[in-house]
Amino acid sequence: MNNRAGSFLWNLRQVSTFVPAGRTVRLCPLAFCRPNITYSNWNRRNLLNTFGNKMHSSTRYLFQDALIFKSEGDGCQKKGISTVTVFTVDKLCCPRRLSFDSKHFPVSVNELKKSFHQEASDEDILTKRRKPTLISSKKLSQECNSLSDVLDIFSKAPKFPSSNYFSAMWTVAKRMSEDQKRFEKQLMFNHPAFNQLCEHVMREAKIMYFDNLLFSLHAIVKLGIPQNTLLVQTLLRVVQERINECDEKCLSVLSTILNTMEPCKNVDVLLAGLRMLVDEQVWKIKHVFTLQTVMRSIGKDAPIGLKRKLEMKALKELDQFSVLNCQHMFSVLAAMNHRSIILLNECSKRVTSNIHGCPFKILINILQSCKDLQYINIDLFKGIADYVATTFDIWKLKKVLFLLILFENFGFRPVGLMDLFIKKAADEPGFLNVKSLVGILNVYSSLNHFYKCQTHEFLEVMASALTGSLHHISSENLLNAVCSFCFMNHFPLALINQLLQKDIIDDLLTSGDVERNVHRLHVVAACLKLDDAPCHKDLDLVLPRLPPTTFCPQPKVAAVLSDLLGEGCFSQSVQLPHNYFIDFEIRMDANRTQVLPFSDVDVVTSTDIQRVAVLCVPKSAYCLDSTHPKGYLAMKMRHLKIMGFHVILVNNWEVEKLEMKDAATVLKTEIYSPKALSAADRHLQSTC
Repeated sequence: MNNRAGSFLWNLRQVSTFVPAGRTVRLCPLAFCRPNITYSNWNRRNLLNTFGNKMHSSTRYLFQDALIFKSEGDGCQKKGISTVTVFTVDKLCCPRRLSFDSKHFPVSVNELKKSFHQEASDEDILTKRRKPTLISSKKLSQECNSLSDVLDIFSKAPKFPSSNYFSAMWTVAKRMSEDQKRFEKQLMFNHPAFNQLCEHVMREAKIMYFDNLLFSLHAIVKLGIPQNTLLVQTLLRVVQERINECDEKCLSVLSTILNTMEPCKNVDVLLAGLRMLVDEQVWKIKHVFTLQTVMRSIGKDAPIGLKRKLEMKALKELDQFSVLNCQHMFSVLAAMNHRSIILLNECSKRVTSNIHGCPFKILINILQSCKDLQYINIDLFKGIADYVATTFDIWKLKKVLFLLILFENFGFRPVGLMDLFIKKAADEPGFLNVKSLVGILNVYSSLNHFYKCQTHEFLEVMASALTGSLHHISSENLLNAVCSFCFMNHFPLALINQLLQKDIIDDLLTSGDVERNVHRLHVVAACLKLDDAPCHKDLDLVLPRLPPTTFCPQPKVAAVLSDLLGEGCFSQSVQLPHNYFIDFEIRMDANRTQVLPFSDVDVVTSTDIQRVAVLCVPKSAYCLDSTHPKGYLAMKMRHLKIMGFHVILVNNWEVEKLEMKDAATVLKTEIYSPKALSAADRHLQSTC
């Protein structure tokens, strides 16, 4: 008897050691996945730190971490929050198992098993009652037509996870127009349940699934909640702490979030963590979309080693690229400021071969990215221009104009497309505003493009449209427009008279880009004096002097001219009126059959002397992939001819490739007239 009593008391003492001091649990009707624990002397930090450890400890032993609920009152509270006392078994003081002997224990084994089954059944019922009801963002977005509808549902019966309410609101907002979206956001901020929802999301941030956390942060940012709020900054900090939970899907969402956020301390820290994570997991990424999203988000200042690793991964997955992936690859590389020629060339081939049906916005993005990356692909540019020219009638002229402006940045002259645009703009000038008119004039003057007999009509239409908006145009736009007209040798009187007003000139010389304005005013003044302008021949504008022209010596051309003509038969680096500069000047007889000695006493105005200007021209002075001179070079050649020069263009890049003998042959052909060359050839044959 004593042995049986001793065994029972020992077991009872073991159970009593499992139960620490009492603490209370607040069972909240919000149905969170974990109950809120209220301590007698509680601290929020201790609560967060100890709660997870106490509620998720191991269950290797009988009764270990079992929750024993005991009502504090006799009655049962039907509404509100009920309070119960919880005892937690943290660990066993001794690994010895409890002894239940059927012979020595007052309760039989069968009755004990029956009791255990009954207790297990009661526990299942309790678990089912306390199991949270999850809310689906998809279902919410289908049921609601406004952001306030989502908040109303939350205020009536909040469910876990609260993050899905934000995701549902963003899904609903995407279906709205911009004006409606703006109005609904204001109602959202003023809704009485909005602050409560924000508090719930912050409270659940550490316990919700990581993908839910990221989707909620993405929705919060997209809904326009300010980035410096406690809600956004708290979620950013929690994402930093849990960033190691990222899988490929989460990596894509996190990258998208960082793309849309402004730099701040927490964003910068999170971006650094993302870069480290990508550096480790880049070879595990399976989907091209995720890879491109990550590449877009790592930033232009990312380590070059990481950029090259992502480039190698993209090249490895190149066979998996769809046409859309190839189209987006340009903007992806521009976003990370990485100029991968191999990748760009391969994507250019795919884009060009599948150009038909490509949205105009993507075409614009491709060209803009090429500009940012300083990447030039003639086949790609021609493919885009030909496609737009073929489908010209379906595009708005403003879109085509934007495309032409991008082409002008490369110096690319799509002849067919520009001809179509001239005809359409001349027929329908009403669609153009001042900004568009100035843009059109800049493109056509810069690329020096003329279309047969319709050019004059086109320029008249442009001038007339600008004259109608004369009182609304800014001084700088007026100067740009008049300068473009002068490049194309067209002089609209009303625009020129307005530009030469004293207040307009003073404004240009004191505001904006003054140096650029001064240069353009000098161009206008030179054109009015030299060209066949109908007015202002006696114009004497007092303008600041331009900075001296930087001289780029051409030693190879100088050596060839010395061998060909002899010393003293040409002059180098000649400065002319109207701020023009020529590399070499040669003086010849009127028929260009004989080179005359060069001296200061020569009368340059004599009709018996032909002055020859040799211009050493870089590739950038021509339109892309052609020998068509751009606007400034064409105007300079026109003005040099008016001043009495015969102009010879020497292409620098071609001369550098030639041997001295071949270069001399080329220059000789350009300098002497065909008659002189044929006579020299006949003389050479007679002497042989």
